[in-house]
Amino acid sequence: MKMSPQQFLDWESKSITLLAMSGAGKTTLANKLPKDKWFHYSVDYRIGTKYLGEAILDNIKRQAMDVPFLKKLLLSDSIYIHNNITVDNLAPVSSFLGKLGNSEQEGLSLQEFKRRQVLHYQAEVAALNDVPEFIYKAEDIYGYKHFLNDAGGSVCELDRADVLENLAQHSLIIYIKIPPCLEQTIITRAKTDPKPLYYREEFLDEKLAEYMDRQQYSSADLISPDDFVSWVFPELFKSRVPRYQAIADQYGYTIDANEAAQVSNEAEFMQLIADTLKED
Repeated sequence: MKMSPQQFLDWESKSITLLAMSGAGKTTLANKLPKDKWFHYSVDYRIGTKYLGEAILDNIKRQAMDVPFLKKLLLSDSIYIHNNITVDNLAPVSSFLGKLGNSEQEGLSLQEFKRRQVLHYQAEVAALNDVPEFIYKAEDIYGYKHFLNDAGGSVCELDRADVLENLAQHSLIIYIKIPPCLEQTIITRAKTDPKPLYYREEFLDEKLAEYMDRQQYSSADLISPDDFVSWVFPELFKSRVPRYQAIADQYGYTIDANEAAQVSNEAEFMQLIADTLKED
C-alpha cells in the first residue's frame, strides 16, 4: 500500500504492518500506541495459539511421558496440560521450534528439526493470511478504529510474494531498519543468549554444512545446539537485512530504529510515518 503523508493522516481506520528483526524495537514501538484505540495482532501469538497449539502440547506431553510419575497421571486422565501463551510470553512456540544438535544437550535430530521448521513455516503463512479477516473483525466486532500487525521476525524468510501482496493490499507496511551502529549489539546479545529460530531450508543446509566442516563434525546429532545457534545468528542476521529491505522497497516504507526509539506516544508515531512517506 502506497500513499501520501496527507492520505495517511486522513486515513480514518489505519492498518499498519510492522516488520523488523528481533531487537529492532518493534514491540516497544507497538506498545506506545493506546490499546483502547489500536487492535494489536501478533503473528507469533496467532501461530502459537491457533496453528501450532496442538503440536506444542504434543511436544510437552511427550516430555512429560518420560517422567513415570507424570506418565501415570496423564494416562489415567488425572491431570491435563495446557499452554499459557500470551503476546508477551511466546516461550512455548520457541520451545517447540527447538535447536538442532546433540540430544543429550536437548538438541533435535536434523529430521525432527526440519519437520518442525516446516510446520512453523506453514503456520506463519496462515497467520499472515489471517490479517485481512482480523482487520475487519477488529472494527466490526470489537470497535477498534485502528489495527497494528506485529508480523514477527522471520517473515522475510518465507519467499511468498502472494502473502506480501495480501499484506500490502490491506495494510501500510513499515520496516524498522536496524542502523549499523546497533547491529553488533544485537548480534552479541543473540550469541550470549541463543534462542530457537526459524531458517529457510536452503540457508540452513548451506550453513549447517559449513559449520560441520569447520568443527569437523561427522553428524548433525553431535553438534552443540547452543554453539550452533550462536555461530549461525550473525550469518542469519546478514542474510535477512537485504531481504527485509527488498520487501520495504517493493511493498512499503523504511524507518530507522533509532528514530522509532524516540517515539513516546501515538501522535509522534503518526508524525514519524507521515514524515517517512514524505521522503519516499
